[in-house]
Amino acid sequence: MTDPPKINLYFIPGQGADKRLFSKLKLDERFVINHITYSTPVKHSSMRAYAEKLAEQIDQSQPFILIGASLGGMLATEMTAFIKPKCTIIISSAKNRRELPFRYRFQKHFPVYKLVPAVLVKFGAKILQPLVELDRNKEKAIFKAMLNDKDPKFLSRTVHMIVNWKRTNYPENIIHIHGDNDHTLPIKNVNYDHLIEGGSHMMSLTRAMEINQLILDILTAKGPFKNKTIVSFLP
Repeated sequence: MTDPPKINLYFIPGQGADKRLFSKLKLDERFVINHITYSTPVKHSSMRAYAEKLAEQIDQSQPFILIGASLGGMLATEMTAFIKPKCTIIISSAKNRRELPFRYRFQKHFPVYKLVPAVLVKFGAKILQPLVELDRNKEKAIFKAMLNDKDPKFLSRTVHMIVNWKRTNYPENIIHIHGDNDHTLPIKNVNYDHLIEGGSHMMSLTRAMEINQLILDILTAKGPFKNKTIVSFLP
């Protein structure tokens, strides 16, 4: 008797992060872990165009699941609209521009961000991240290292991408996990499927055990998840 095929999981990190954001997740041998790596997008790239570029890293000939955090969740949402994951899980993210906070939606019409040089975008992120998301300080060294490794042009161009995101709807096979202590993407704008009480924008790393269990619950059809009928995504 042959073993059932494993399912590919593709993890997509946040704007100021990389695969280290998911380093404390401990999924089992039923899954193959893959990490989407970011390149610096071309100037004025849209969310859709960048998602199409990143999707080249996905083997669509095999069953797969997308898991994205923050910007990675937005990109996963875009990918879900044109490729066919069995399921998409987004964490501390937004599924369309209506779930973004006012400061992003405002800047689509008044693009103040264009006045800020790329190097200052990175400097500002280093200053604001530990002040806005205090939970980040539980894993200070990792978050600081990830942000230090970011290309300033990447940060600046992805700000443009988020501000000018056009999506107003989203595919139905997305399961959204959000925390009620997220100051970057406040929960008041978000139609979530599962709430993590006290969860911050950084909870993929700072609350990794809970996130890990939730991912397993989703993939093995355990719940409950608000307004969603979950079926097992395992073979």
